[in-house]
Amino acid sequence: MNDILDLINNNIKPLRTTDPIASAQDLFSEYPFSHFPVMEDDIYIGSASAEDIELVDIEKTLDDVRYNLERFFVRDNMIWLDVLEVFAKNETNIVPVLDKDNKYLGHYELADIITFFHETPFLKEDGGILIVEKGTGDYTMSEVAQIVESNNGRLLGMFISEANVDRVQITLKISLGGLSEIIQTFRRYNYEIVSEHQEDAYLNILKDRSDYLDKYLNI
Repeated sequence: MNDILDLINNNIKPLRTTDPIASAQDLFSEYPFSHFPVMEDDIYIGSASAEDIELVDIEKTLDDVRYNLERFFVRDNMIWLDVLEVFAKNETNIVPVLDKDNKYLGHYELADIITFFHETPFLKEDGGILIVEKGTGDYTMSEVAQIVESNNGRLLGMFISEANVDRVQITLKISLGGLSEIIQTFRRYNYEIVSEHQEDAYLNILKDRSDYLDKYLNI
C-alpha cells in the first residue's frame, strides 16, 4: 500500500442527525470506535463521542446533541504525519476525511494509519535519528537534504517536529554515510544539534510517547 488515500474506509455509513440515539449506541456497542461521523443533508457536521452518547436518553435523536459533536477532520491531501497528529490531538481512533469542497469521503481508522506508518522507510529501514534546530527564516528543506547527501548520507525522511515564531526543529532519519561528518556540517551551517539517537533508542522514545494508542489498538 503506497497511498494513504487507499486507507479511506466506507464500509460503515456515517450517522445522521435524524438517527435515534439508540442507533448510535448500537453502533458503538458493535464496533470499538471512540467517535463516529455525523451528517446532516450530506454535510459532515461533527463526530459523536461514544462516551457522550452512552449517557443520552435513547428516545432522543442525534440532532438533540449536535452542539456536543466534536468537529475534527482531515483533508484528502494531507500527508500521513499530519493525519496521525489529528488522531493524537483528539484522542480518537477514527477521523473523517473531507475533500477541498468539504464533501465527506469516508474515514481513516487509527490501526490502519499506524500500520501504514510502520511500513514507511522512516521506521522500516535501519538508520540513525538526528534532530536539528535553526531560526525559522534561516533554513530550507533543500539545504538540510543537501547537507546530508553531500556527506554520502541517504535521507529516509524528515519533518518539522517543533516550531514557533523564532525557531524550528527538524527530525531526520539517515542511513549510510558518517553521522559525525553530517553533524559537523550542520554545525558549520549554524544548525544546533538538539539530539542524536541510534534507531532503537529513538523508537523506544516514540513508543513511550504513544501510550495513548494502546487504549484503541489493544497492543
